[in-house]
This record gives sequence, C-alpha cells and structure tokens, in this order.
Amino acid sequence: MECDVRIATKANGQVEWGGARPRRIAVLGSTGSIGTQTLDIAAKNPEKLSVVALAAGHRANDVLAQARTFGVRHVAMGSEELADQAVADDLRAAVRESDAAAPAQARAASEPSVAFGARAVEDLCALPEVDVVVNALVGEAGMRASYRALKEGKVLALANKESLVVGGDLIMPLAHAADERAGHPGALMPIDSEHGAIYQCFVGERTSEVSRLWVTASGGPFRGRTRDELRAITPAQALNHPTWNMGAKITIDSSTLMNKGLEVIEAHHLFGMDYDRISVVVQPQSAIHSMVEFVDGSVKAHLGTTDMRIPIQYALSFPERWPAPVEPLDFTRIGSLEFFPPDTDTFRCLALARHAGEVGGTLPCVMNAANEVAVAAFLAERGSYLGIAACVEAVMDEHERRGVERVESLEQLESLDRWARAEAARHIS
Repeated sequence: MECDVRIATKANGQVEWGGARPRRIAVLGSTGSIGTQTLDIAAKNPEKLSVVALAAGHRANDVLAQARTFGVRHVAMGSEELADQAVADDLRAAVRESDAAAPAQARAASEPSVAFGARAVEDLCALPEVDVVVNALVGEAGMRASYRALKEGKVLALANKESLVVGGDLIMPLAHAADERAGHPGALMPIDSEHGAIYQCFVGERTSEVSRLWVTASGGPFRGRTRDELRAITPAQALNHPTWNMGAKITIDSSTLMNKGLEVIEAHHLFGMDYDRISVVVQPQSAIHSMVEFVDGSVKAHLGTTDMRIPIQYALSFPERWPAPVEPLDFTRIGSLEFFPPDTDTFRCLALARHAGEVGGTLPCVMNAANEVAVAAFLAERGSYLGIAACVEAVMDEHERRGVERVESLEQLESLDRWARAEAARHIS
C-alpha cells in the first residue's frame, strides 16, 4: 500500500465521519492523564464527541463524577473489590439517571451497565453504540482491550504503549485487516505525541519514499548527568519532568529513556519501518514532536505546543482538524531548537528496548514486564534509579538464555508477563 494515511473509519463502515451525529467514544483509563485530557476535549466539542462509556482501575469516585458530567450509560471498574462498596450503588444510580435522560435510540442500543473486573473493562469495546475506543490504560492490562476493539471493528485511538510493544505482532494484523475491509487505513490512530506527529508527516506520502523516522526525546530531567550522579536519584527528582505533564510511570520511563525505547518499538509496528531506519534524537525544547526523512533529503517535522490534548484531539478528529484545544505555539518565543544524540551508555534502557525490538518475538514482552516491576519498586523506594535498567537487563538475559519464542497468542504473552514479573522481583536493587 503506497499511501498509508487518508481517512479513519470503522471496518464495517458505520462511523459517520463528518456526519450529523457526534462520534461516540469509550474512554478506558478515564481518570489518568490521557483520559482526563480526552474528556476535556470532549467537553469542548459536545457537538462532535459523545462520551458513552468510561473505565478505570479503582478511582470510582472520580469515575462517578465523570459519569454524571457526561451522562454516561456504561461504566466498568477494573477493581472487583469495588463491587461490594457503597460507591457501586452510586455508579448504578448515575447510569440510570443518564439512561433516563438519553435519546430513545441510545436506550435501544443496549441496557445501561456498571460492571467490575478486567473483563468488564474489555467488554466496553464491544458495545454497539461505541464508535471509537480511546485506550489510555496503563501497562500490559490495555493489550486485551486493544485486541478486542479492533476485533469488534472499532476505531482504536491508542495511548497504551504495551499494546504494540508487547502485542504488536498480534495487534497490527488486526489493524491491517480492518484497513483492507474498509478500503483504506485508519482503524488504529496513535495518540502518543511522537507517533501522532509521524502519522501526520506521513499523510499524502508514499512509504517507499521514506528513508528514516526521527523520534524526538526531551532528554528528561537528567540529561547530561553521569551514572555516578544518578546513583542517589529519588522518585521526586525523577518525577520532575522539564516539559511534559504525564502520569508517574511514564514520567519515570521518560527520565530513563525507556519511554523512547518503547516508542521505537511502537514506530516499527505502526509504520512498518526496520529498526535501522528509526533514530532517536534529543530535542530538549520538545517543540518538535518527531520527523520523517525522505529519500530526496527532505524532512517533515511536526511542531506544536507541548500539550497532549493536541495529539489526542487529532486522533479523534481525523481526517478533520478542529480548533486548537490549547494556546498554539508562538514561534517568536521559542528561542532556539537544539538537537543531541541520546546517551545510551548512561541511560541503558533505550539500548535495552531497541535490542528487545530487534530480537523481537517474546523478548519485548519480558522487557516491558520487568520494567514495570522495577519502576514500581523505585517509586515505592524499594529499588534504586540505576537498578531499573539493571533489573530489566537481568530478566532479558535470562529469557534469552531460556530461548525467545515467536508470539502466538495473548495467553502466551500473559504467561510470560507473569514469569517476567516474578523474575524481576528477584532482581530489585
């Protein structure tokens, strides 16, 4: 397929992009950073977006407030323990109120629901009134939701990195199949700033004429420091990102450059690009969100304000462009744009992630699980900052010693995820 990006649609053609009714979205991970910013965009565009379902892990009171604000008829909480708490009755009352106020056609689509557990979150992807699934779940838990959304013919607006890092070999064939059924690409829209930028640079271009993808990195709060200077880093210091406001786990990943390694693997899957044609460059101002280089030497760069609402909105509005959700970038105040190579000797996680991607198979799954455990231990002050990379490398080495497998199923990946987490717990330092 020569032209990769043209228009977004459901595989069964039911989404009325540009039609009379709003696009109906389910927001998975609605209480996190991406989820709350998605809801902010929905609140600013009520004639274009309708929030019909919400899911989160355990912050039920926050979801309750969101459900009441947006008149949501479907709620799923990942924590099964909440089913027996008083807030569960409050959630049921809220969706009943929303159902009573909903148009007749919405009530005819399905019964209002409040459910608990991981399967309940996944089941929101199958609701007939959902056009777009915004997957902002954190960690490996979001992979099944991505798989289910594409299987059900929904547009997947993807912020969950693990879906492609861990399950890209399973997820991308579903996205490509949906594209082919629809007659054009668009079943999977990346929300991540870097991949959203590359996606936009690809619009109207031929993949055969692309020579390199440039994934930009801010460098995090510790750019320029030595390993010795990083030995005593605290969680509070690592959470102080210089340019982006993100959740705790992704902020730590940004500081270790693991986040950039995950994005390289994602870019490989999303854009079908070999790893030797994907480069990382440190751009401290975070004004350039990524670039695409073409065979004739031309480079397209995507610039914009450092606010995730821009890529989120583009994923939901494509192929249209809606008014900016934030103050646009003022080029007279940028000052300068700087570029540096990443320091992969000091920040080992980037090299580890690239190695996992190049080897492929089940190694990225193991790498990702070990990183989640190591980051959680660091945030809980049970592990050191440099110990994150050391833990990941030890688990990867053990998996390679045992033998990397070809990716066959979600169940296989989930089993290896459990093994890697247990193994990582032994290497916290």
